Formats: sequence, C-alpha cells, structure tokens
Amino acid sequence: MSGQPGEPAFRPHRVVVLAMDGLLPFELGIPHRIFGRPKDAQGRRLYEVMTCSVRPPGPVRTDADFSITVEHGPELLATADTVVVPASYELGPVFEEGVLTDELAAALAHIRPGTRLTSICTGVFVLAAAGYLDGRRATTHWAETDQLQRLFPKVDVDPDVLFVDDGDVLTSAGVAAGIDLCLHMVRRDHGTTVANDVARRTVVPPHRDGGQAQYIERPVPEPGTATTTGARAWALGRLHEPIQLRDMAAQESMSVRTFTRRFREEVGVSPGQWLTQQRVERARCLLESSDLSVDQVAQQAGFGTAQSMRQHLQTALGVTPTAYRRTFRTDTPRTRTDVRT
Repeated sequence: MSGQPGEPAFRPHRVVVLAMDGLLPFELGIPHRIFGRPKDAQGRRLYEVMTCSVRPPGPVRTDADFSITVEHGPELLATADTVVVPASYELGPVFEEGVLTDELAAALAHIRPGTRLTSICTGVFVLAAAGYLDGRRATTHWAETDQLQRLFPKVDVDPDVLFVDDGDVLTSAGVAAGIDLCLHMVRRDHGTTVANDVARRTVVPPHRDGGQAQYIERPVPEPGTATTTGARAWALGRLHEPIQLRDMAAQESMSVRTFTRRFREEVGVSPGQWLTQQRVERARCLLESSDLSVDQVAQQAGFGTAQSMRQHLQTALGVTPTAYRRTFRTDTPRTRTDVRT
C-alpha cells in the first residue's frame, strides 16, 4: 500500500515461523496470535506472519495426534524480518549433541544477515547449534537450562528469567513464556499502548512479574501460609508514593527478612527490583498516553525526579524519557494516573 507522495510504500514487518517435526501446536500459534493483532492508525496490520518448513511444502508432524500442512518451504526464511523458532520434541542431534542436521543447516542458510532471531522454549537449541548465541545471554525452559549450558559453553545461560532480549537475538523460557516474549517484541517495536491492547484482546497479562523461579516445583506450603500478593496489590495502588520495604512487609504481617525471602520465592526478583519494574512500566504508559511533563511523569511513576527516571529508563530501555515519548507517543494523548501493569 502506498503512502503519501514521496513517502516509502507501507510494508508490514514479516515474521516467519519455522515449523519443525515434533513441534508443539500451542507454541506454533503464539506468534500468529500475538503478531497477528497489532494495527496502525489506518487499520493496517503492522506484522505479516507466515509459516515455513525445513523441507518443501507439505505435512509436518506435531507432538499431538495430528499433523499440519505447511505451504511454504525454507526459502521463505530469506524474506523474513524476524524468524521465530518454536520448540520441537524431535530435535535429535541438535538437542543431544548440539549439532545441526544437514536439512536444518540448509534451511537456516536462507536467513539474511541482520534478521531478528527469536526462539521459544527449546527452539533455542537450534539457534545455539547454528552459532547465533556464542558470547550471548540466552534462556530456555528451566528443565533444559543445564543441557543447554553443557552443550554450548560459549552461551551465557540464564535459568531464572522468562525471556532474554539481546538485541537482534531473543530467547524465551518454556511454552507460555513465548507469549511474554512476543508481547515484549511488540512493546519494543510499537510501544506499551499497542502491546497492552494485544494483551487485553488475548486475555493475558501485558507483563508478568518475576522469572522462572516461581514455576519450579517446590514443596507445597502448609494451608494458610501467607503470600505477598496483598503487598504487591497495595504497592501498585501507590506507586507514586515512597514505598519502604518494611511497609510492604507490614501489609502481610511479616518481618522484613521473611517477606523478602517469600517475595523472591513467589515473584523471582527482590521487592526492590519488582518496584522498579512496575515504575518503569507506569512511566512508559504515561509517556505514551498522557500530556504530563517528564517531571510530572517521574512523580506519578514514583521516581521522584526526572533525573532518577531518566537513569532507570536508560538502564531498562536504553533510551531517555523524551526519546521514548517521541517514538511511542499515541495520536490521542490523554492524562491517566491509574495505569497498572
């Protein structure tokens, strides 16, 4: 579709999903669901999602009692702006020895330099075996992080996070963490407002707290054991105020030490890290959707000063508040002080 005279023609960002034998249908559907939703102000889809096989078009086995028919071969990878590699239960030598099959290596050879690469769950083994993760930080399902590190010692494996954004290569933990990663990519590409709209339509949280630590099996707590849920809800309602750790602990009638330990077990990060994450998300929403000044956004998000907020956004996002607003400001700004992640 053409733009205004002198403007380049509009072209959606193409996401190509690589379907391998043994794939999980749920994971195959994640990119189509998340990237298939966002539209611009003119109603044009921001992404074009397509699927290809490592072989010529035809059936691909799943881990369920059915196969799927894929209409594109590996040549489609050469047209991708982003490639997504979901998990497979039939990775064979890739998972066992860290070596690509000839067929898979030939398919990956179609990918152009500079293409953004993404994996869901054990799809990371494919990226690692191809050498894309050497010297980079990455993650996968918590049950397979040891295997990933053993096979690929040059990879900095982080077993605790839901996903890792290493610029042009992104990896996620198991299954549903692929949703978190794809939403993060939409947020990175088009801002919090667009990503939150996709999350609402998909009926999932726009941003999950913590990492994989909260999902690793542990002894079941005794009935009546206190949690930190109430303290988190209490804090979210007053992010614009100074919040002390002792105040959060008091909401659950715990000592600071017990509260901190329980919080990290449940959420995967410390209370201080969690508060900073929530304040960054609040600031992003306000910068995108309100007319508040940078100083006012800093106050509403609980950073106190614009300088403090600038430092935190630089650390978390790599941009200043002004640059973020310039990139992601919506067409119809509105003042909101009750935005929550």
